[in-house]
Amino acid sequence: MFNTRHGVFKARRLAAYQYAPSRAHLRNNKERANLSFLLVLMFFGVFGVIVLTEIFMVDERGRGQGGLPAGPMDQRLPPSANLTAKDGDWQTVGGTRFKFLVFSAYFDRRDGNRMIRVVGATKTRMPERVFCRFWYPADQQRGLSEQHLTVPAKVKVIRENWNLKYSACFVLCLLRHNQTVPQAVSVVARLRVRPHNMLVVRELDRPAGMPPPDPLSLAVCVKPLHFSYNRPVEMLEFLELNTMLGADHFTFYNHTIGPQVACILQDYAARGRVTLLPWKLNMASQREIRTEGLFAALNDCMYRNMNRHSLVALIDLDEFIVPRHNLTLPDLLQWLGKRLNTRSAGSFSFQNAFFYLQWTDDPLVNRHGLDSRLLTARKTTRRVKLHPHKQRSKYICRPEFVVEAGNHFVWEFLPGHGAINVHPSAAILHHYRVCEFGGDDCVKSAHVVDRTAHRYKDRLAAQVSKRWALLKDDCGLGDLFIPPLDPPDVLEFEDETLPPSPASSPQQVDALNANVPPGAPATDAEPARQPEAKLS
Repeated sequence: MFNTRHGVFKARRLAAYQYAPSRAHLRNNKERANLSFLLVLMFFGVFGVIVLTEIFMVDERGRGQGGLPAGPMDQRLPPSANLTAKDGDWQTVGGTRFKFLVFSAYFDRRDGNRMIRVVGATKTRMPERVFCRFWYPADQQRGLSEQHLTVPAKVKVIRENWNLKYSACFVLCLLRHNQTVPQAVSVVARLRVRPHNMLVVRELDRPAGMPPPDPLSLAVCVKPLHFSYNRPVEMLEFLELNTMLGADHFTFYNHTIGPQVACILQDYAARGRVTLLPWKLNMASQREIRTEGLFAALNDCMYRNMNRHSLVALIDLDEFIVPRHNLTLPDLLQWLGKRLNTRSAGSFSFQNAFFYLQWTDDPLVNRHGLDSRLLTARKTTRRVKLHPHKQRSKYICRPEFVVEAGNHFVWEFLPGHGAINVHPSAAILHHYRVCEFGGDDCVKSAHVVDRTAHRYKDRLAAQVSKRWALLKDDCGLGDLFIPPLDPPDVLEFEDETLPPSPASSPQQVDALNANVPPGAPATDAEPARQPEAKLS
């Protein structure tokens, strides 16, 4: 057959016929492929329905009533009968692979979105998915038991985390526009697991009928007290000097404090001057999270004081924002408001000046007087060079315009608001500490004598002495001042000697209050000029 003229062609055609599939075979293969595709679609469809049900499981009976379920709780979900809603106390989110804790919750509707903002701490990178379970009280008149609603949450890690394993965070739980604000909220990782936490929801809006806060009302926030902090003189100086500077209230967080400081703070709390909150955060400071989770504390404090005070200062115990021409900080901000458009200002930033403790004590402070115990009176030598804004600076904010607070500056404002950098001729941050990198090399830096804080010295000494006497027995404080043995006839200070001057001298007091030693020119580091500020 290969000898014919068309033999080769016929053989090839026959082979093609032998291996070509029939139409019925092709049709069967196509039907099987379609069936397999349909089964895959059905599988993913069912899986998607399950996932959506888990995420958006909402009691449909409550949709017509602003999100509040109308019937009893879904029996598939565990009740909250064994939980008590708390505010300002670290609680665990159960069922997560990594540590996840929550501290407080606030209803926030400032930027048009209604949400419950939970202050917490969790994994910095790729935080785990969680849900918010809203709790509503039972309605006896309508015959309704405790109600709940579960929605997906968004975890927003706070920016200032130093790339450590854990970070402060916000857990954001959105509410619909007509949804009732819950009484409490739980953060859960699994829907059908009993919640391990329940937080009271605090309102950022002021209660109906309650007048707005004084536009000059100032609160002070301090990062968590740790290392069993127990320096009673410094604590009293901090409280009383900031009170003279215009502070109305202080918020502290107790990681560990000593007995004397604890007693002092309890006294101020009983008089409504201090709020002291527990701070038992189960994360290793500096290894797992930055400095006892201070960024969670600062943001909680800012939100906690939002509807009670118009101004909030975020500072440490060794820091004081001291105006150079005004007596109080509210007066300073009011003065700035007359010279600048500060209506959109969300914060006022103050440059840092180090008053290193290694420098010699001021010779004008009477070593036999009570003011010699005051840090701000003894240490008047500071670095000439100030740190730029956002580096070591501290600030006073208008909390209603702030979304996320940082240690040295505000990370996020509401749209349309920003920071005003206050010129150092108007005010600076007095920072009293040892050399920041160890050793004593810092004392070699250029420095100047700055006695601005001496304006408050005499009143401060009297007030600290008064509080000390009142608390001495109850708090076991001992003697406030023990005169030095064999006091010298002269006091040495940076290559110059000055005879000690009696504190009762009127000329001396007037000179100190004017920030000028007797017979000496002004010692301010900056030339006299009108304070400036700029919007950043």
